[in-house]
Amino acid sequence: MLLPTLTRRERGLLFTFALLLLVAFFGPALPAADVAIASVFADNRPLLHLPNAMDVLSNLPFLVIGCLGLYRLNRIDRSHQEALAGFPLAPPANDPPDNTLDCAWLFFAGLIATAAGSAFYHLMPDAPRLAADRAGMAVAFAGLIGIAVCERVSQRAGWPAAWFVLTAGLLAAEVCQETGNVLPWALVQFGGMAVVLTLALSTPMRGAVGLKLGWVIAFYVLAKAFELGDHAIYEATGHLVSGHTLKHLVASLAGLPVLLALCRLEKGWRATLLRHNPDPAAVAA
Repeated sequence: MLLPTLTRRERGLLFTFALLLLVAFFGPALPAADVAIASVFADNRPLLHLPNAMDVLSNLPFLVIGCLGLYRLNRIDRSHQEALAGFPLAPPANDPPDNTLDCAWLFFAGLIATAAGSAFYHLMPDAPRLAADRAGMAVAFAGLIGIAVCERVSQRAGWPAAWFVLTAGLLAAEVCQETGNVLPWALVQFGGMAVVLTLALSTPMRGAVGLKLGWVIAFYVLAKAFELGDHAIYEATGHLVSGHTLKHLVASLAGLPVLLALCRLEKGWRATLLRHNPDPAAVAA
């Protein structure tokens, strides 16, 4: 049977996902708030010919951090391939964790998708554009949860968890647009972060890259606080900046702990490989 072969943490993760899925299917419909109307947001000032300029342009950090992450992942992949070509008998234990890196690719691609979807939505807020915004967020959520599972549950569970969340997130965004029921999306967003919080309180697995999940959660909570205080912050700052604009800026910072973990991973992997292969040429510059 499948379940006896799973670890305790893997079984706990499976049951959690199954519970969230049951609530999404059989829970009461939760009507969506009227968030697709432009006037809901405090700052709708244009810049030149760009409508809702601050809420659109504040998505740029998602794009920047996403591109930096993909660049770092490409460096790791290229260095790994070059090292294997030079030293094909290098100990397998030195290899970077494949599933973690795969989920990181998904996460940083999701940040870029989030930048595009959110900017597209804020240019002219309406329900179909909101679905596009949430679709981009679903990609980032999937990658983040996949990394967290790799770190705190097991490597083999990370990629399936990421695909489960990605599928659920995309379907939830579509359900919300078609039926107005926001419950599935709320479960993806808040249920997913509850999973990340639970994993943050558990001990890392052996070989974890050292992602500081606490910082990711802190940035997320702060971003939600800014979102809830959109109008109040806009008034308090004398119409300088709105809470929603700050939400975008702070939420993008959640990518930094992942980026820093990759930098540490690359540095540690290179050092380990050099100990086994002292010739500096073994590792790409």
